[in-house]
Amino acid sequence: MPPVWWHWVASRDSLTRRLVAAGAPRAFRVRLLDQRIDRPHRDEALALGIPIAQWAWLREVALCLDERPWVLARSVAPLSRLRGQRLERLGDRSLGSWLFRQPDLIRGPLEATADPPPFGHTLPVAAGPWGRRSVLRHGHFAVLVQEFFLASMADDLGLPSR
Repeated sequence: MPPVWWHWVASRDSLTRRLVAAGAPRAFRVRLLDQRIDRPHRDEALALGIPIAQWAWLREVALCLDERPWVLARSVAPLSRLRGQRLERLGDRSLGSWLFRQPDLIRGPLEATADPPPFGHTLPVAAGPWGRRSVLRHGHFAVLVQEFFLASMADDLGLPSR
């Protein structure tokens, strides 16, 4: 992985803040693609350490600069661990805008992939070179956050395609 991509994939801070800074002066926006209660994919349940049949809150979004999608993201949180969080009310706000304000937030290991996103097929965008995921924990709350950088981001920032 080129160092310029490593800077994005391995960062442990808020991706939202990084995108806003890199995309300035363009306007940042979260486009909600899907939000529902459903069962997670098998690999998502394994990453969260929950039974495959357990119900979870699922959210898919496109993180956009001037309406141009740069990142596709999917979050998965077991319903049994929500404990009063009102995540369904996030609307067009990023999950990171809430998560990274939590003083006890712990981010687990990052997993990188060169595979295309296995979600977000309702949005006609070209997959980018890299994706990542990690579990973030705040008290008893846990959420798997999966983020896939798109070709449009690489083009706009002059990043290599791989």
